[in-house]
This record gives sequence, structure tokens and C-alpha cells, in this order.
Amino acid sequence: MADPSSYRPKPGQIPDSPGVYKFRDEHGRVIYVGKAKSLRQRLASYFQDLAGLHPRTRTMVTTAAAVEWTVVSTEVEALQLEYTWIKEFDPRFNVKYRDDKSYPYLAVTLNEEFPRVQVMRGAKKKGVRYFGPYGHAWAIRETVDLMLRVFPVRTCSAGVFKRSAQIGRPCLLGYIGKCSAPCVERISAADHRELAEEFCDFMAGRTGAYLRRLERQMQEAAEEMEYERAARLRDDIGALKRAMEKSAVVLADATDADLIAVAEDELEAAVQIFHVRGGRVRGQRGWVTDKVEAVTTGDLVEHALQQLYGEEQGDAVPKEVLVPALPEPVEPVSQWLSHRRGSQVSLRIPQRGDKKDLMATVGRNAQQALALHKTKRASDLTTRSRALEEIAEALGLDSVPLRIECFDISHLQGDDVVASMVVFEDGLARKSEYRRFQIKGRVGDEQVWHGQGQDDVRSMHEVTARRFRRYLQEKQRSGEWTEEPAEDAPVEADGPLDPGAGRPVDEDGRPKRFAYPPQLVVVDGGAPQVAAARRALDELGIDDVAVCGLAKRLEEVWLPGEDDPVVLPRSSEGLYLLQRVRDEAHRFALRYQRTKRGKRLKASPLDAVAGLGDTRRQALLKHFGSLKKLRDATVDEICEVPGVGRKTAETVVAALAGAAPSAPAVNTATGEIIEDDGAPPAALSAERGQER
Repeated sequence: MADPSSYRPKPGQIPDSPGVYKFRDEHGRVIYVGKAKSLRQRLASYFQDLAGLHPRTRTMVTTAAAVEWTVVSTEVEALQLEYTWIKEFDPRFNVKYRDDKSYPYLAVTLNEEFPRVQVMRGAKKKGVRYFGPYGHAWAIRETVDLMLRVFPVRTCSAGVFKRSAQIGRPCLLGYIGKCSAPCVERISAADHRELAEEFCDFMAGRTGAYLRRLERQMQEAAEEMEYERAARLRDDIGALKRAMEKSAVVLADATDADLIAVAEDELEAAVQIFHVRGGRVRGQRGWVTDKVEAVTTGDLVEHALQQLYGEEQGDAVPKEVLVPALPEPVEPVSQWLSHRRGSQVSLRIPQRGDKKDLMATVGRNAQQALALHKTKRASDLTTRSRALEEIAEALGLDSVPLRIECFDISHLQGDDVVASMVVFEDGLARKSEYRRFQIKGRVGDEQVWHGQGQDDVRSMHEVTARRFRRYLQEKQRSGEWTEEPAEDAPVEADGPLDPGAGRPVDEDGRPKRFAYPPQLVVVDGGAPQVAAARRALDELGIDDVAVCGLAKRLEEVWLPGEDDPVVLPRSSEGLYLLQRVRDEAHRFALRYQRTKRGKRLKASPLDAVAGLGDTRRQALLKHFGSLKKLRDATVDEICEVPGVGRKTAETVVAALAGAAPSAPAVNTATGEIIEDDGAPPAALSAERGQER
């Protein structure tokens, strides 16, 4: 625990101007980001007597080891920079709204030649029009089913669309009138796009003019005695009205607004949002957060606004935002919202009338959400705390292991050997910290084993050594470790789970790949694997990380140097947590191993031909029918394929001549020998039983 006075800046060093500040821990990780109208006054408030600080603020300043700041010109810039840094560094002491589900949206893919209506979740994509969020996907499908009668927009996937175009026959929706069938050119691309835009206009709340137009057309058809057409228009109007009835009218003046309500206690807060468009509730969502800092209701509202609109532009930010309390000060937040919308945004507290009544309804939803969350979480927190305490007691640890890392090795009969590292913090999976490794059979410059035989023990030694060598390298880079490192080559970069995750931290505090040590390392295996992991740590001089192994056969916990395992009761929460960690590591390793093997099986000698792209490669295989026949072809025969010149043909012949023909593939279900067509055999099910 750090003494805040050890890193307190001198008063004259801190500027008296707007800015954003960051607190870092001893590993250089950013643990808190804040903004201030006056950096000098705000930072001084953190370095007063610890007894006078809020308990969570006191924990933050004693966890931190340094503070730094960036001066900006306006409070609006400070608000934007604070949001950017919170998204980038994910500080543990900032308010972070979490949700237990991904809300579905009704999406129209206007970025495609033939726009498609579908249900979408997750991050929003450019060029796609979104409506919602909705509470349930079935609510979207019911609405779309009603509206397709009037707006028969494409809803099929790209594969179904392409297949229908190839066979010249639409799918079922095209036959029953719920799709205009652009796949078979019943409607042009321009007309189909216009239809999709009308669908979007109706969903956006511009319903009155369209309904009046349909009613006028129905009357004209009836006057001209086109009764069948009039009846269809009547049914269309009814379908649209039923779709509209699914969204209750809450505001009579066709208001576009978002209403945000907060329910809170000393430890947590729940936020509920109603999205009102055209006077109707078009969507609802909610979040819950731990109050890891001393925050007011206005602060919670400000964080919610950042979460809601930080990535939005234009009409996605409504004209009016109604809140239970205003941030302090309110002007920078209002200016920031107006800038994101491109026009004036009203941020206010409703005082009377329908909007105040609706805000009360949103508030009741927030209270219910907080009560439900506490009912679920109370048991969860107690269980996880008990599990960590049981693990610490069983393994003889000085404190509970708040960060656990688990390693597993996966291969198929010795081929495609890979490893995984999963991370659990406070008993919960932290997937952004997951890592995967390709086992290379060496540590540093030393080749420790050869061949492709199974050797889980040496693989475990390698992956553990590589992970903790990176930890020591990062520690040395940040200046926390000043001794000379062991003579070892830099370890190869091990693939992060996703792009942008796992970059090393420089001076700016971005996430490092292996920067933070665990309190406990769990390996999937028994005494040999545990001994290998412990030996790797000892070789690196790391003695403050505990190691254990969980053997699958009897679920025994093995410790280094012990002849007998630790047997936890089957009903133990600690054993259950270790099993979850082990099973997650196994799942992650197996998925990577299958992906790696799949890429290898799909590899073709044609992939290595310089200048031969996918189009010409497919043309060659289509022309000759299989890779075997292509290998037997002459240069002149290959030149007959459209788009393939003589130089390319010679390169193809040379590449195929140098590649050894693969063994014939066999269908394990029928025993049939599959013709070599340049693609991998489909029958891989027999291999699955050999995977580890």
C-alpha cells in the first residue's frame, strides 16, 4: 500500500487550468481517470488526510503510485479526453456500467447494394441504420413480420440471396409476397433501396404521412371499383397500425427524447434509459455499476451520457435528453452533446406534465433493476469470496488469489501444439487478458526438445517461461526491475485474443501484454506439469507466485514438491472455481488448436504461387476439376485458362512440381477415397477423439 505523500506533486507544479489527470499503480497501469475545471484544486483534494477521504477514494490513492495530467483549453475538450482515456485504459476505479446481455437492434444494411432488414447485436457498423434497442429479439421479428407486408424488403442472408440468384427462383418469402425478390430481378436495385428507405422512415416515426397516403390510395381504388386492390391496401394499413401499437404512445407531441433515470445506494447504482421517438417508446436498456469512487447522481448521469453517446453522431443523439439530475457543470456536457448531434441538444430535468410522469416510470424501472441485481449478486459475491478463501486456505497462501492464471496445452497426436492462458480476476473471467501461444520447442535461444511427439511437460515449461520472461521484460522496461536480465533472446510475440488488445505499455500507460503478475498459476495436469511450471519460475527467479495443478482424473490439486495431492471436498466452492478456470483454459486452447489445424488442412500448393490470386486460383481448379489433374497439365494447357499467362503458368507448374502430392483422403464413414480437389477432406470427425 503506497503512501500518497510519496508521489504528491508540489503545489506549484500543478496548473490552475482545465485538464484531465491519471493515477497509475506500481506497475504503470492507469487505475483512475478524471477531469477538472481546475487541476490544482481537484488534485489537492486527493492528498488531504486519509481519514477524511471517501473509503473508495482512500483505496484508490493508496493503490496508486503516481499521478500525471494533461492540460486542455476548455471543459468540453476535457470531457472528450476523459471519455477517450476511460475507453482506452479501462481504469479499475472509474464508474463502468456493465450489463448482462447484448441488446438487439433492428438494423437495415443501407451499405449493401440490396439493403437487408435483420436483427443485429454488438458494435454498430458504418452505413447501417439502427432502430432500438429492443428488450427481446422476438419483438423485432414480430414487428418486421407485420411490416414486410407493406415494405417487402430483403431479409435473407447473403448465402440464400446468392443461391436464389443462381437458380433463378426466389425463396418462400418471395412467393408469399413478403419479399420483393431482388435476387431474381423482380425489382431493380434502385427501387429496392427506395423501399428500404421508406421502411426506415416509417420506423423513425414518420408514420402519419405514409398512413394518410395509403388511405387515400385505398379510397381511390374503391372509387375506381378495384376492390381487390382496395382490400389489400386496407390490410396493409391494418398491419402498419398493429406494428405501431407494439410501441406505446407516451408523449402526444411526437417528441424525440431519451429519458435517463438512476437508482442508487452506497455501493451500486442502476441506470435505465427509455428511447422515445415520435412520441413512442422505441427501445429500453439498462446498466448497473459499482460505485468505486465517491460520485453524485449528477456524476452518474454524466458517465451514462458518455457511455450512451460517446460513439454516436447525428440523429442517434436526440434533440432532448431528460435526466434526474444535471451534471456539474452542465454547460460542457450540453455543448459536447450538441457537437455530437450537429445541432442544439436540450439537457434538462422534466418539471411537469407527461414527461415528468414518464420519468417517474423510468425511475421505477431503475429501482426494480437495482433490486433484482442485488438479489442475484449478493449470492454471487458471497460465493466467489468463499471460493477464493477456500483456495487460499487449501494451498497455504498468505492472501486470497485475486488474479489467477491458468495454462493448458492442446494438440492432435503431437501436431499443431498450442497453449492457452486464461485470466480470472476476483473469481470472474477477464477475457481481454486471455493469450494463446504456438509451442516452438524452445525457450529463448536454447532448443530444448525436438520433433512433433507429445510432450506436455516440456510444453508447459516453455509456455510458463515465455509468459513470465515477458513479465520481467516489461518490469525492467518500466524501471521497476533494475537487475541485468538473464541472457535470453526476446520471446516471440504471442497472438493476442483480438487486434488492439495486448499491446505493450509504453510511457502512456496502454495495456501491456504480460505486465501484471498473478497470485496463483494453475496448470491443467498433475505433478509433472506442476513441477515444470515451478521450475520455469525458479529459473527466472520468481518466488512470489504460487503454482498448483488440477488433474482431470480425480480432480486432485497438486502442489510443487508434494508427493500427495490436496483433495478438496466435491462440494467445495474453491474446487468449483478451479474447475471453471481449468475448463475455460481447455476450451480456449482447443479452439485455437482446431483453428490452426483447419488453416493447415486448407492450405494448397497454389497458395504459394506468387501473383496468383483467389480468382485465378479458383478458375484453374474449375477448369481442370481437381488439383491432381492440374498437376498433370502442361504449360500450354494451363495457358488456355482465361486470365492465366505463360509466365504464371510456368510458375504454377514449377510450384506443383516441387510440392509433394498429399496422401489420398478417405471418408471415414464410407471408406471411399476422396478425389484430391485442392480442398481438405470433410471427414475430420474421427480426429476429434484424438484431440487433447
